[in-house]
Amino acid sequence: MKIGIDISQIVYEGTGVGRYVREMVLGITRIAPEHEYVLFAGTLRQKKALSRFVQMVKHQAPHVRSVIIPIPPTFLTILWNVLHVVPITWFTGPLDVFWSSDWTQPPLGRAVGMTTIHDVSFLRFPESFPKKIIQTQKQRLKHAVRINTHILCDSEATKKDIVANFNVSEERLMVVYPGVTPLHT
Repeated sequence: MKIGIDISQIVYEGTGVGRYVREMVLGITRIAPEHEYVLFAGTLRQKKALSRFVQMVKHQAPHVRSVIIPIPPTFLTILWNVLHVVPITWFTGPLDVFWSSDWTQPPLGRAVGMTTIHDVSFLRFPESFPKKIIQTQKQRLKHAVRINTHILCDSEATKKDIVANFNVSEERLMVVYPGVTPLHT
């Protein structure tokens, strides 16, 4: 199986989503090295950090390649979340599955889409967020929910929130609790 994964978020090491993507990619490629992985990112400034991560992944999984394009993430957001043009396979070649984690959701071509939703705190506690953030997140999440066949949720609470707010059937949702990694000394 050829699995595409958006690794753009791993450059944000101090964030939960960055660490989540980093650890999920390391975990998936370690437990299922028989698959072919295409690690994708768009960046102008973080190419070295992304390339170092890809090299680390390649040490444990023989079938890993990367596609790191010199396009700023904001441009990809416009292409994919606003205009809904240029399928991911234009950059990666054919894929069976494409997993995104930050709701910058490309058209998928023939690939099955998958995304992760960590929470919808912007909907549950709107008084804690600027109106522009709420509007942007709603738009991005609606698009991600519409286009992806499978949605990973960090908790049962998030799963319930997605069902209630986006009218998504529970069959499309899977709770995958974030794990922990040993501290490196």
